[in-house]
Amino acid sequence: MKLQMRRVVTGHNKDGKAIIVIDEQVKNVVASRPGVSSSVVWSTKGFPVDNDGSDDPTAVAFKTTVDNGTVFRVVRYEPGVVPRNHRTDSIDYAVVISGEIDMELDDGVIVKLKAGDALVQRGTIHNWVNRGKEDCVVAFILVSGTPVSAGGKTLTAIG
Repeated sequence: MKLQMRRVVTGHNKDGKAIIVIDEQVKNVVASRPGVSSSVVWSTKGFPVDNDGSDDPTAVAFKTTVDNGTVFRVVRYEPGVVPRNHRTDSIDYAVVISGEIDMELDDGVIVKLKAGDALVQRGTIHNWVNRGKEDCVVAFILVSGTPVSAGGKTLTAIG
């Protein structure tokens, strides 16, 4: 089953009063590999963020991150999800909404996260593995960053 969720987006009318601009089931659900489905809830380009207008930035295809911007994505991981080691050129804030998931680093360290746990991912190679018996849903906010440097080497995005 694919990710199903509602998104509500606010904005302003011509008089400056708060309004609901979008209230719908997400439409842009993608399945990038077996056992994973996700949706970009919102995205921005540039800093500071421009809150004017009512255009929906999720109407286009997305890479994992947006250069000089942000991505708010919700991901559903089924039990036995196919692994994918990767690193992003961003700082990623993650909150487990439901279920449990293992976050694996490239040195073999595994951290089990459960509903309510938060993670700050700072440009490290990592993988998400659902070894449980139920789906796990994680909300991610990815904020554009520069590639990590360690030991005199630049560690660029991969995977």
